[in-house]
Amino acid sequence: MNITERITTAISDPELARRWQAARNEMRERKIDALVMQNANDWLGGYVKWFTDIPATNGYPKTVIFHIADPMTLIEMGGFSAARKVKGSDPIYRGIDEVIGSPSFLAVNYTDNYHADCALDVLKKRGYRTIGLVGPGSMPHAFVRRLKEGLSGTSVVDATDFVDRLKAIKSEEEIGLIRRCCEMQDAIFATVLGAIKPGMRDIEVTALAQHEGQLRGSEQGIFLGSSAPVGQPARFAGRHFQGRTLKAGDHLVLLIENNGPGGFFAEIARTIVLGKASNELIDGLEAMKEAQDHTLAMMKPGASCREIANAHDEYMRRHGFPPEIRLYAHSQGYDMVERPMIRADETMPIEANMNFAVHPGYDTATMWSTICDNYMVEANGVGPCMHKTEKKVFEV
Repeated sequence: MNITERITTAISDPELARRWQAARNEMRERKIDALVMQNANDWLGGYVKWFTDIPATNGYPKTVIFHIADPMTLIEMGGFSAARKVKGSDPIYRGIDEVIGSPSFLAVNYTDNYHADCALDVLKKRGYRTIGLVGPGSMPHAFVRRLKEGLSGTSVVDATDFVDRLKAIKSEEEIGLIRRCCEMQDAIFATVLGAIKPGMRDIEVTALAQHEGQLRGSEQGIFLGSSAPVGQPARFAGRHFQGRTLKAGDHLVLLIENNGPGGFFAEIARTIVLGKASNELIDGLEAMKEAQDHTLAMMKPGASCREIANAHDEYMRRHGFPPEIRLYAHSQGYDMVERPMIRADETMPIEANMNFAVHPGYDTATMWSTICDNYMVEANGVGPCMHKTEKKVFEV
């Protein structure tokens, strides 16, 4: 079976080769012999996907060892001693030499060391001097501890920063897939707009959004939204809190943040009113559109995320709004949130070909107002909005 039959939207072989070469160039410069990474979800677990085009899902860990000169080693769910050689030529396990099975579960503590022991067996045989961990903060403590204890005499360094930068700067192929994600989200919102009505529960609205997305090539995502009478805030809420039934005159603030074909994330947020929007809702949205434009005007290659975040807070104060205490703008790719973030503690500068979601908002006792769209950073600033859904409060 060929790759186009099995994978819903495969990343091309040349694109994967580009990533591998870029990573190995950085590794040679730093004298790193192998990178080790582990992810267990495809919301905020994009390292494994970036290197292999295989997502980690459902809390089941996948560990990748990316060798400086050899095809990768993948450790994933499977039976004991279920190692098999695929030698880098398998149409699914591209660039991977060996797939090792490990029946380990994050919820079962006595399997904590299974993945690390498999990795140690591979690493010790090669006698590496320096190992780079990618995203160690997202790895289980037991996994990292076992690796470090088992690699005495080997230098273990944090290689996350340079991998994060490589992931954040998108290729032409990746940019094309992000645009497809935004087109998909526009279509999802249009479907919701045509179907939403009194009597639906909030969770039925978000279920419709998820269903439409998966029909159009999405695999994963979150759908946040809650309804309320106009005059009360309709804040973002997850599925557990989406039990309310919509009534005539209510409004719902909906965030669609799912990945598109190929696994890249974008996000869009709009407000829907089942009736007439209040002046407060309309004015609130206009204010956040202006705040969004203020941030976008500062986003260009070389710009400091810290300076933009501080300028945004000053803008909000100057216009009578509270400064941001949440994350209001950030890069996206295989992760819903990746670096750089537009925040005062971010040190990575903005560069061309980064994909940003920009979603300022503010909260009062009577309203939650926000807007969210994606923009690609180009040579002289951001390009046109990648979402085409009109920026307004929708009345149905």
